[in-house]
Amino acid sequence: MSGYLKDLISEVKAKNPAEPEFHQAVEEVTDSLEKVLEIHPEYRAASILERIIEPERVISFRVPWINDQGEVKVNRGYRIEMNSAIGPYKGGIRFHPSVTLGSLKFLAFEQTFKNALTTLPMGGGKGGSDFDPRGKSDGEVMRFCQSFMCELFRHIGPSTDVPAGDIGVGAREIGYMFGMYKKLRNEFTGVLTGKGLNWGGSLVRPEATGYGVVYFASEMLQTRGLSFEGKTVAVSGFGNVAWGAVTKATELGAKVVTISGPDGYIFDPEGINGEKIKFMLEMRARGKDMVKDYADKYNVEYFPGKRPWEVKVDIALPCAIQNELNEDDAKNLINNGCICVCEGANMPCTPQAVHLIQISGLLYSPGKASNAGGVAVSGLEMAQNSMRYNWTRDEVDNRLKLIMHSIHKACTETAERYGAKGNYVTGANITGFLKVANAMMDQGIV
Repeated sequence: MSGYLKDLISEVKAKNPAEPEFHQAVEEVTDSLEKVLEIHPEYRAASILERIIEPERVISFRVPWINDQGEVKVNRGYRIEMNSAIGPYKGGIRFHPSVTLGSLKFLAFEQTFKNALTTLPMGGGKGGSDFDPRGKSDGEVMRFCQSFMCELFRHIGPSTDVPAGDIGVGAREIGYMFGMYKKLRNEFTGVLTGKGLNWGGSLVRPEATGYGVVYFASEMLQTRGLSFEGKTVAVSGFGNVAWGAVTKATELGAKVVTISGPDGYIFDPEGINGEKIKFMLEMRARGKDMVKDYADKYNVEYFPGKRPWEVKVDIALPCAIQNELNEDDAKNLINNGCICVCEGANMPCTPQAVHLIQISGLLYSPGKASNAGGVAVSGLEMAQNSMRYNWTRDEVDNRLKLIMHSIHKACTETAERYGAKGNYVTGANITGFLKVANAMMDQGIV
C-alpha cells in the first residue's frame, strides 16, 4: 500500500476512534485502489477518497417512548447520510442493541458502493437505533417506531433519503414508521421501501437479498463449469436473507443443511425444504431469535453457541451479521472441501478469513456485490412507486436476476482490467468506486 493510502488509513483511525468496523470497511476498499489512483491522479488531487470516507451528514437524536407499564424509556436514533453523488441516500434502518455510530458508518460506507454496483440511481445511507424489538409487544414497537419517525421525518423523502428495513426492522416496523411519516407530512409517497404489498410494496422484496446471493453464487460457479445442482450448502442466520437463500438454493437443486441464530446452529442432513422453509418464517415471527425451535420441531442436531462453518459443505452462504466467519471457520471450510463462499450479510467474514479463503483458491464474493439484491429490489420498488404501478413477481425476479448478472459481469471485467483476474473483492471495490468518484468529479467540490 502506498504512503498516501497508509497515511489516509491512519487519519481515519485517529478521526474516528473506537469504530473498528468502520476502519475495517475503509481498509478493505482502499486496499483495492492503489492502481486506480496511479492511473487517475485527478482523484487524489480532488480528495475523492477523503470525501467518500467522510459522511455528508450524521444525524443523532433521542427516541423517548412509553412501555406497556407506563414507564418512559429512552433510546438513541441515528441516520448516516453517507453519499448522494449518484442518487438519494438509500439504505436500511437497523433496530438492535449492537447499533452504534461506528457500526452504522461502516454499513453506510459499504452501502454506497453496493448501491453503485446495482447501476440504479441510489446513493448510500444507513440508520437505526439501539432499541431491541425482541420481547416487546406490538404496542411498544409501534410507540417506539412512531417516536423514531417523529424526528427522522425531517431528514428523509422520496428524492432525498429513502430508508428500508434491516435487522430488527421488518414489515411491521416499516408499516408503523410509514404511517407516522404519512401523518406528519400529509402525503403518500415512496419514502420507505419494504412496504406492504397492498400499500406500495414490491413483490419479491422480502426474499430479494437471499435470492440475489444465490443468483450471484450461481454466476461464480458457472465460471468453473459448476452449478447448485446436487451441492450441499451451509447457511447462517434464519431471517429474511437466510430464508430467501435457502428457498432459492433449494429451487436450484441444492441441499441446505444448516441455519443458525444467536443461540447456535442446527444441522439437518435431509435438507431444509418444503414446510421446513415455511417454519423459518414462523420462527422469525415469534421474535425469540432462537434457532433451537427448529431442532425441537424436526428432531435434528442442535449445536448451542457454535457456528455452522464446521459442517462439511460445498457452498457457504454467511447471511447473519458482520464478522461472523473468522480465520478458524475459514480453515474448517477449506479443510472440508468447500468450493465457494458467497457473502449474504454485510462484511460477515473477517479480513483474516477473507485472505485465507482467497489464497486457498476458493470462489469468494464480498457482500457489497453478492448482497446487493435487496437494495436492487428496493430500487425497483422506488421505480414502481414513482410510476404508481406494480410489476408481477416474475418481472421483478427477472429484473433482479439480470441485475445480479450485471454486477457479476462488471466485477469480473474490472478485476481483469486492473490485473486481478478472478478477484471479486478488487472488482467490486473498483467498479463501485469509479462510478461514485466520476459522479463526484462531475459535480465539483460540494
